[in-house]
Amino acid sequence: QVELAESGGGLVQPGGSLSLSCAASGSIPAFNGMGWYRQAPGKEREMVATATNGGWKNYADSVGGRFTISRESGWNTVYLQMNSLKPEDTAVYYCTLYDLGGAANYWGQGTQVTVSS
Repeated sequence: QVELAESGGGLVQPGGSLSLSCAASGSIPAFNGMGWYRQAPGKEREMVATATNGGWKNYADSVGGRFTISRESGWNTVYLQMNSLKPEDTAVYYCTLYDLGGAANYWGQGTQVTVSS
């Protein structure tokens, strides 16, 4: 069974930066890419950023230009650099593994990011 372990969340002031990381371990299935989602209280989980094994990257419009997703050369680790954070970025951030069909079928436990003064 694959395990996804996120780290790096916390409390930051508006305009600040945080970096999240996620490492996949265990019985890792063949996968197409890794990414980050987030879920704020009372809202649905939404895609934040995706990075495929082929190098394609995609971002939610709300974070474009502020967040950067990257993958470690061994491909089992994904990072999310978050700059110019806003209060509306407050959410639990989840790491995901995309299966060969492109579905986000594997999830980490999540890490809380709070942007507040």
